Formats: sequence, structure tokens, C-alpha cells
Amino acid sequence: MKSAFEGKSILVTGGTGSIGSEIVREVLKSRPKVVRVLTNDENGLFALEQELEKHSNIRYLAGDIRDKERLSRAMEGVHVVFHAAALKHVHLCEYNPFEAVKTNVLGTQNVIEVAMEEQVEKFITISTDKAVNPVNVMGATKLLAERLTISANSYKGSSRTAFACVRFGNVLDSRGSVVPVFRRQIEKGGPVTITDPEMTRFVMSIPRAVALVLKAAEMARGGEIFIFKMPALRIRDLADVMISDLARRYGFAPESIEVKITGKRPGEKDYEELLTEDEAVNAYETKEMFVISPQYAASASEVTLSKSYTSKDQKPLSKREVRRLLRNSVAEFSDGFGEDAE
Repeated sequence: MKSAFEGKSILVTGGTGSIGSEIVREVLKSRPKVVRVLTNDENGLFALEQELEKHSNIRYLAGDIRDKERLSRAMEGVHVVFHAAALKHVHLCEYNPFEAVKTNVLGTQNVIEVAMEEQVEKFITISTDKAVNPVNVMGATKLLAERLTISANSYKGSSRTAFACVRFGNVLDSRGSVVPVFRRQIEKGGPVTITDPEMTRFVMSIPRAVALVLKAAEMARGGEIFIFKMPALRIRDLADVMISDLARRYGFAPESIEVKITGKRPGEKDYEELLTEDEAVNAYETKEMFVISPQYAASASEVTLSKSYTSKDQKPLSKREVRRLLRNSVAEFSDGFGEDAE
């Protein structure tokens, strides 16, 4: 990845979030000219500045993607934009739909338009499986963000910017995700709340997700949606493994932690989708990802697709595999406590 970002000026919107901040850390390893972190999260900006204080090539920018004038200042001379700023919580977007539109749709339009004006080389929008056949406000706004990004390749005129998207599922231990929620509930002695025990989700670690984001940025020529291959798990299995492994650490017997079924919240799906059958027509498969591109021509090493990619159709991880995934992905589990039995 050094050749892709070395000597370049990089802007990361939403740069203090779980994905955005990891992009910042990884890009710094490639010796960029400068990394600009733009966010409306002042406390997050301060914390990241303290963490990365040894790096002299970072600029910490307070601002909002709803503010186009601020974006114009932030993007001067930038070569690559990683657009990770978004309102991402499904239930909060259901109750704050206009705010979701202002950030996820109009904010994305602002970032795209400024990127065209500033002649940015590459623009990568971070998307989500919620954008596929959306049934909630968050997913619908992220779908629009995807379409704005991809369609910008036709709209841009003489601008040189190559616009592309990356799409993946739930990122383990990211802010607001289910792992820290379950952890807090177990720490209090329960109950652990699950909306539906049969609900399945795609999952991936933060480092793995960001490694593929950077790879996609290097591959992007404009118009692609990069979809990362991810394992799926049952939410109930994740809860059971976390209770088994964490309860005693917090002074509780695992069997004393109640699992409470609360029913689906507004906008939730039973399973997630990463690729539709219609999209598969214009997609090919590599070892690590699916790539949707209307302009693609499959090479001999690429496999064309003929079906959708959903967590319902994936064989879910066993509890042993869930435990192994947590140990490899979440620091609190890395000491290997807990049983390996199913």
C-alpha cells in the first residue's frame, strides 16, 4: 500500500470513528505527505490527537460535511478522500430521519461536489450492507450515498476524480456495535437483550475491514462497488459465547446471566444482504471481495457471479468459530479465556 499513498495528501471524513480512525492509523504507515482528519466530534478529535501526537503530518480539522465551505478548505490539494462520516445507527435514524438525510445524503453530495472542484484523484465512500434492499431510513440514505458516489463518475465532466464505494457488514467492537453493548450488559449482571435469536449478521474485524478499504482504494478506477467477503453468525450464538467468556471476569456465574428476547426494533432485518441478484450480473469475484462494475470485463482469474450474497444463505459460524473470531479481533478476548467446546 505504500506506493498508493506515499507522498499523497489524504482526507478522512468521520476520521475519529471506528473505521475512520483506523484508516488514519494505517495510511500513516505509508508515509503520506499529510492526513487531514475532519469530524464534528471534538472530543474524538482531541483523543486522536493525543494518541498520534508523535506524527507531525496530521491535521485535525473540526467541521461538518453539511458545511460545504468548510469542506472546500479541508480538501485543498487533497489527492485521496475516504468518506466515512455518517449517521449509522438504524434505530436513531428511524426517529431522526431528516437529520439522517442531511448527513448521509446531502453531506455526501457536498463532499462529492467539492472533490470534483478540487480535482481529487480518488474518492472512496464507506457504505454498509444496510444499503442493499433497504427497509429503514439509515439503509435508504446510505443507498442514496452509494448512488450519488457511483453516478458522480458520469456527472463529473472534465474532473479527473475516480469515485467508488466499499460495502461491508457489521464491524466487531466498533462504536455502538453489538459487542460493546453485550459487554456492558454482562458487566452489570444482565440481562443480555436480543431482538431475535435467529437473526444473522455479517461480521468483520476493524483491521480486516480497513485493510480491504485501502486495497479497494488502490484498485478503484471509477464506478466500482467493492463488497468484502465476510462470515455470518447468529446473534444468539454471539451472546452465548460472550456470556460464557466474560461473566466470571465480572464476578458472575454464566448461568446467572439472563438472555432476554425483546423483539425486533423499527427498521431491523432478520438477515443482511451484501449483494443482490441484479448486482451480481455486473460483478466478479476475487479471493477477498466481490466487485460490481458496469464496465468490467472478467479476466481468466476472475469468477463471474449468478446469485445474491446474504447472511441467511451463509452457513453461520459455530460457537467455537465465533469465540476464535472474537479472540482474533477484540482485545479483551485475546488472552484466550473461555471454553473451546461448542
